[in-house]
Amino acid sequence: MLTISEVSKAYGPRTLFEDASLQVNREDRIGLVGPNGAGKSTLFSLMLGEEAPDTGSINFEKGVVLGHLPQETAPATDQTVLELAITASLTNEHDHDLHHGGALEPKAKRILSGLSFREKDFNRPLRELSGGWVMRAHLARLLVLEPDLLMLDEPTNHLDLESLQWFQEYLRSYPGAILMISHDRNFLNRLCTQTLEIRQGKLFRYRGNYDDYLTQRAAAEVQLLAAYKNQQREIAHKMEFVERFRAKNTKAAQAQSKLKQIERMEKIEAPVSEGKKISFSFPQPQRSGLKVIKLKNVSHSYGPNVIYQGIDFEAERGQRIVLVGPNGAGKSTLLKLLAGVIPLQGGERELGHNVKLGYYSQWRIDMLDANRTVFEEGMDTPQRVTEQFVRTALGSFLFRGDDVFKKVGVLSGGEKSRLALVKLLLDPPNLLLMDEPTTHLDMSSIEALIAALDSFHGTVIFISHDVYFIERLSNHVVRVDGGRLTHYGGGYPYYLEKSAADAARNGSAVQVKAAPERTTADQRKDQKRLEAEERQARSKERKDRGATLSKIEQEIARLEARHKEITIELEDPATYQKAGAISELNREWKGIDDDLKRLATEWERAASRVAALDAAT
Repeated sequence: MLTISEVSKAYGPRTLFEDASLQVNREDRIGLVGPNGAGKSTLFSLMLGEEAPDTGSINFEKGVVLGHLPQETAPATDQTVLELAITASLTNEHDHDLHHGGALEPKAKRILSGLSFREKDFNRPLRELSGGWVMRAHLARLLVLEPDLLMLDEPTNHLDLESLQWFQEYLRSYPGAILMISHDRNFLNRLCTQTLEIRQGKLFRYRGNYDDYLTQRAAAEVQLLAAYKNQQREIAHKMEFVERFRAKNTKAAQAQSKLKQIERMEKIEAPVSEGKKISFSFPQPQRSGLKVIKLKNVSHSYGPNVIYQGIDFEAERGQRIVLVGPNGAGKSTLLKLLAGVIPLQGGERELGHNVKLGYYSQWRIDMLDANRTVFEEGMDTPQRVTEQFVRTALGSFLFRGDDVFKKVGVLSGGEKSRLALVKLLLDPPNLLLMDEPTTHLDMSSIEALIAALDSFHGTVIFISHDVYFIERLSNHVVRVDGGRLTHYGGGYPYYLEKSAADAARNGSAVQVKAAPERTTADQRKDQKRLEAEERQARSKERKDRGATLSKIEQEIARLEARHKEITIELEDPATYQKAGAISELNREWKGIDDDLKRLATEWERAASRVAALDAAT
């Protein structure tokens, strides 16, 4: 369907791709991954013909139809939502209507409903909708069209949990190929059968989903490092011989031969680390009282649209509460009421003893001044901080060198998210309210945020559509729907199980599909016990394997030392006066050389196993 051959693309001195190749076949499900700035969206632009490669070629089978959902911007015209959905405009060389709109209308309505559009919204002009809903309408158009190759750039950014679940299930039976860029780990794990990584200007393909890719890449890196070290050791041995004997008439020919062997070797490039990563932890705030925040008999409306009428809400110290529910149910409104960002129209809001609140808005620019520099924003904190401390904090979030003098207004979405986190860190709260904190963060940054929040001693109330993030962080779920709040005293898997059981009892359809694992409290205890036993077994095996690896390294060091001693003896003219000494030393030298090659292979296997065990812990 698609063949990319030896494509290179550079912008000035920066090379994004160098001799990159890829084959995409029908029904492939490929996740495209790599850190922010690696070139994922650029690869899409090259495939779409929006940009031309510097070298190489990109070829499609004749008649292949492409469909592309961009990450951020899509046009909002006077068309209605339904009119857009049944407009099958193609993104290759011919733009025309592929099908008759009337025949597609029932399908379009089903898809729009799945993406949480209400029937009364079908005939609304796009220009009346927010950017997120416009993106959903364009996504609906693509699903109605069913292109041969569906190219999705961060498709989950504008979906709530329930429309995300529907979208995920819909894509499982999609008839064409899918190439998707996403930082949603759960989404990639559920859908992808292959993972394509952009690294060092190349495209690396792995079988399986995102978790499979991580395991395979870890093993591949260990093997590459072992092969590189082995080759460097071999080169060093040969060069040592060359340097010692190239001036000796009797050994010059052998030295020259070894030099040619080195030149003919296909050199293994030194492994390069993934690059800079975010590394941070939340400073532990002052301890709050047990009762952290309470809403009593609160009401709120937007004009005639009543969101809440007399609701109660309470959070206790140490809870990590995720707010879930359909889009437009009032989750962000509830978070803003808790944060005091919007005034109460009725009822009371009480903060507990010693509570200090921090609000992380979905719209990062609300927390930042677009006219300030990154450094000026960092210095704008109630805390007494030095310039050096702020520079250090910014550096830990990858704002280094001249980056701190960038204006906030020119920052990317990911950079704004990181800067907003710095602001929170410099004035740490003990009640943290976060609205879609993972949006625009890449996977390594999301993992770092999870690790930081996991060790945070305060209280967290958050909204997210990232299932992986929710499962890792939440210990309490509040469902917001129809102006009512329903509490589930457990994590996200418990909520899925309980809400499914409630729906079955009430004879209603289950609105959220449960994850594969549905655990009760007892099952969770058993699971924790089994996991502890597995960790102990892995720890013991890691210790044993580590000891084996250490012994191999010690033996390699001993043999290398003897290798050098023999070389010195062979250089000594006195050695040649001893009968049989040369033959004996050459035999020993050859034996040691063979042993070193054998041990290098054993070291490689042992190191791979140790790395795999480390990755599993």
